[in-house]
Amino acid sequence: MEGVIDAHMRRLLTTIGGYERCVTEFVRITDQLLPNRVYRRLCPELNHGGIINSVPVYVQLLGADPELLAESGAQLAGLGAAGVDLNFGCPAKAVNRKNGGAVLLQYPEQVHRIIAQVRKAVPASTPVTAKLRLGYQDTSLALENAQAAADAGASSITVHARTQKDGYKPPAHWHWLARIREHIDIDVIANGEIWSPADARRCREVSGCTAIMLGRGAVARPDLALAIQQDEAGKIDQPLSWPQVLEQVVDLYRSMEHAGHVRAIAPRIKQWLAALRRTYPEAIALFDQIRTLRCPKSLWTLLEQHRFSAASTHATA
Repeated sequence: MEGVIDAHMRRLLTTIGGYERCVTEFVRITDQLLPNRVYRRLCPELNHGGIINSVPVYVQLLGADPELLAESGAQLAGLGAAGVDLNFGCPAKAVNRKNGGAVLLQYPEQVHRIIAQVRKAVPASTPVTAKLRLGYQDTSLALENAQAAADAGASSITVHARTQKDGYKPPAHWHWLARIREHIDIDVIANGEIWSPADARRCREVSGCTAIMLGRGAVARPDLALAIQQDEAGKIDQPLSWPQVLEQVVDLYRSMEHAGHVRAIAPRIKQWLAALRRTYPEAIALFDQIRTLRCPKSLWTLLEQHRFSAASTHATA
């Protein structure tokens, strides 16, 4: 999720818990190799063995040139990436117009070529995975693309159960994941429209997948992965309270400030509050108050006011 699940958010979410793997935002590979500093900036976990809070972090590459992607994969392995993930799932038109992401699902042979060359270039000890959708305009090549990925040597594939044309419009077609699982002999990870432990349970029942990947759901409910894990253990779902979530928002602010990303603080906090509105109605009022703010100090003042108010209300209740 470009501009959403960055290093700050990965640290925050893995601190809450429930994750077994993280994947970075995609890194575009166009016409040349990128310097190491770019990867270290986008994935600072490379400076710490490729992990965050004991969770391995795979670096995701997006592009269409098999040779360049293979060289980039080898470069990442040398930098200590826990794994290399290849993006065939991004539905953004701006990305697809430049022959990246889901547009490649129209050409299973190209999907195979890219994965095979990256797999060949990367040490056997470094997993190579792929993120797919069910197709571009339709699902006619869903099984062929999955087979192409498996035959090329992918360790596993994550399939967002919609086409590029579907975008993020509900529903996610989890039944297709069951068909894909029956068609190939590598692990299939389910993705799409998982917002709650109940959604995760139903997705597993329909798809037969044992593993799921969270995207927007993880941002809308920061403890979702942990809640799903606890649901599997038969525990009652007890979501984080609004004061607890607000502490996470403050944590994000401090993390970005400490890293020197001051100018990006206000846009990121607004973005996250917009996502949190799905789960926490209290986020609506805070978002409405800060939506026009650009100054980090003014934003901090409002966050502090809401923290005090939320804590007082929660204590009284």
